[in-house]
Amino acid sequence: MCLWANSTISVVQIAVSAAPPHRVFNKSSSDDHAYTSTSFCRMVFGDRKNLSKAHKYRIQSVSRDNRTDVSFPSDYSVLLQQVKRATELALSDKKQLMEIEFPTAGLASVPGDGEGGIEMTGSMQLIREFCDCFITPEKATRTRIFFPEANEVEFARKSAFGGASFKLDYLTKPSLFEDFGFATKVKMSDRVKAEDEMFLVAYPYFNVNGSVKYRRAKMLVVEELYKEAVENTSRQLIIFNGELDRIRTGYYPPFFYPKLAVLTKTLLPKLETVYYIHNFKGRKGGTLFRCYPGPWKVLRSIRGKYVCLHEQDEMPSLKEVALDILPSA
Repeated sequence: MCLWANSTISVVQIAVSAAPPHRVFNKSSSDDHAYTSTSFCRMVFGDRKNLSKAHKYRIQSVSRDNRTDVSFPSDYSVLLQQVKRATELALSDKKQLMEIEFPTAGLASVPGDGEGGIEMTGSMQLIREFCDCFITPEKATRTRIFFPEANEVEFARKSAFGGASFKLDYLTKPSLFEDFGFATKVKMSDRVKAEDEMFLVAYPYFNVNGSVKYRRAKMLVVEELYKEAVENTSRQLIIFNGELDRIRTGYYPPFFYPKLAVLTKTLLPKLETVYYIHNFKGRKGGTLFRCYPGPWKVLRSIRGKYVCLHEQDEMPSLKEVALDILPSA
């Protein structure tokens, strides 16, 4: 529940140009990015004057129960228990397409804080721990986990998923022309088996050496998986650390990536974000947090404790959080 319930926080006008410079982290390819400060958001989204200067955010006091009143996790063990509970509640509410998104280089980190390969390995280990606590042994053989490519499946079998009963699979298969953004497409209907009950797609956007074309192709395969194997069935699909904010924010221009842009109208509206953490760095930084079925909360760490600055039922855009909500609190 938010602090300062039923009160209005006045908007404080802050010149974006006065924000201190902050590092913008980059991973191994030029398409990686992070929302790290108001100055960076100005560069991406435009000047703050284009937003409503008179907009004010009211912190609503909403009656909560134990299902929705969830605090920011203190460590990854607490986080995994929260993810488990949130996913269970979403399944009980008949959700079929779900998203789980949180940083793996530290709970306060942003994309790019960790090296790409290390983040992939961290995600893999956390996915294994999530599966072990969430999926019962008798359902393990009916759960298919899709990794970005075939090579990642081999690595998983030799490391985090060694000896596991889960079915490990892949979205794409590298080709000789991988450096040019091409990969062998995997037909999802050929990969899925009749006994499969749940699919988990592991970090489909992560690929240390892949091009933009190769990365975006994987999300199109995820949509194919949903349409061919999940929609109008009793199955479920969970996207784990898919970095879907790239699509939500229009990071890939629709003119150049029309198929990817269409996902904002076809796939994403059907998606339920059951767990989400996105950090914003800078002097007016904070965290966008959600644990299903609770509201979306904008938090800020003050003297080691997270304080809720704002909450709402629908997901706010990263632009709105970075340029309006956080500077105004």
